[in-house]
Amino acid sequence: MPTKADLFRKAMRFWATGVTIVTAEYEGIQQGMTVSSFTSVSLSPPQVLISLAQGARTHDLITRSCNFGITILDASQQEICDCFAGRVPDDMDRLEGLETITLVSGVPLLKQGLAHLDCHVVTIVGSGTHTIFIAEVLSTQSGEAGEPLLYFNRGYQKIQKP
Repeated sequence: MPTKADLFRKAMRFWATGVTIVTAEYEGIQQGMTVSSFTSVSLSPPQVLISLAQGARTHDLITRSCNFGITILDASQQEICDCFAGRVPDDMDRLEGLETITLVSGVPLLKQGLAHLDCHVVTIVGSGTHTIFIAEVLSTQSGEAGEPLLYFNRGYQKIQKP
């Protein structure tokens, strides 16, 4: 018999999202993970929020450093998304071999991507198995126009143009 969590997970598959890579760095250790629980909160000051599982290594680095980076992925970055979604063990450096940049805080961001946000945590809220990090956006950078990587019903999707 399905649990409430199983039923909830099944229902949430029908919520289409963009895909980001959230990265963090603390005392020379860097880590990143695929995150679709991301949204804007405020335009003035510019703020975003992410929600991360409390057991994630990236969660620990953000909690310690109070900074994180967001790379918004484009449609060609499915393989990178898969890597950061856990198909590479947590104890391995998922950023190894990828070109990165930094903006203000020094957090690594994937060089390729539609946009980058460098963020400083201003509020932390624990809820259930996850933590919500609300952060002020310190700096942004947008790449060239492209198509976003979308996730819907356990698979990647593309925007269908008219």
